[in-house]
Amino acid sequence: MGVMKRVSLVFKAKANKALDKMEDPRETLDYSYQRQLELLTKVRRGVADVATSRKRVELQMNQLQQQANKLEDQARKALGMGREDLAREALQRKAAAQGQLDDLQAQYAQLQSEEEKLTVASQRLQAKVDAFRTRKETIKATYTAAEAQTRINEAFTGISEEMGDVGMAIQRAEDKTAQMQARAGAIDELMASGALDDAVGGSRDDIQTELDQMSAGSDVERELSRLKGEITAGTPKQLEGANGSQEQAVQAPAAEDSAEADAESQPAPAGQRDGEEP
Repeated sequence: MGVMKRVSLVFKAKANKALDKMEDPRETLDYSYQRQLELLTKVRRGVADVATSRKRVELQMNQLQQQANKLEDQARKALGMGREDLAREALQRKAAAQGQLDDLQAQYAQLQSEEEKLTVASQRLQAKVDAFRTRKETIKATYTAAEAQTRINEAFTGISEEMGDVGMAIQRAEDKTAQMQARAGAIDELMASGALDDAVGGSRDDIQTELDQMSAGSDVERELSRLKGEITAGTPKQLEGANGSQEQAVQAPAAEDSAEADAESQPAPAGQRDGEEP
């Protein structure tokens, strides 16, 4: 039993919270005003019904009064004609009509009092409905202004649901843009390095790839053999070049001395003999 009470309490609390979240005070005020108008209409209808009943009783009273007056005239005429028995019969009927008239007068007074009460209640209810309508419109206007101000403040601060969705959309767009830029940069780098040449030129199978690797290895071996041959062939030439340079260096001073000796052994020109100046 305690568990069921707790479940019922939790259900009522959650239902109350959900209803409070969905409730719009303006709609509640309009509904209350509509109910008051319905109640006012019922009261006015009641006043009209009572007034109709009172009017009907009033008509019956008038008819009975006329009938009583007529019977009294008949009794007076019967006595004038010496018919006391007819006069007595007329007076008896008049008495019965008078009894009905008295009952109707009592009902009429009661209906009139009820009508007055309902009329006063209707007037008071009308004044209450008018006051509630004025207050309702004031509350609705105040609530609408407060709601608009709240939405404006939420929009400025960015905490509203609409602005939050817009902010999230902008953030997602920026993230996707950054991702695309990074991907484009990476592709540019791969294309510049040649890593995507095969992908751009077309797909290549494994056999062709292995053949290319073997060809590249053969080219490297041939280049290495060529370099070794050049180094081996260039070593004697370098030695011969060094010996030839040394011999030329030894022969050069001897040639210079021979040239000087030849110059001294040649006779001087005629103009320069015996100390003559040229």
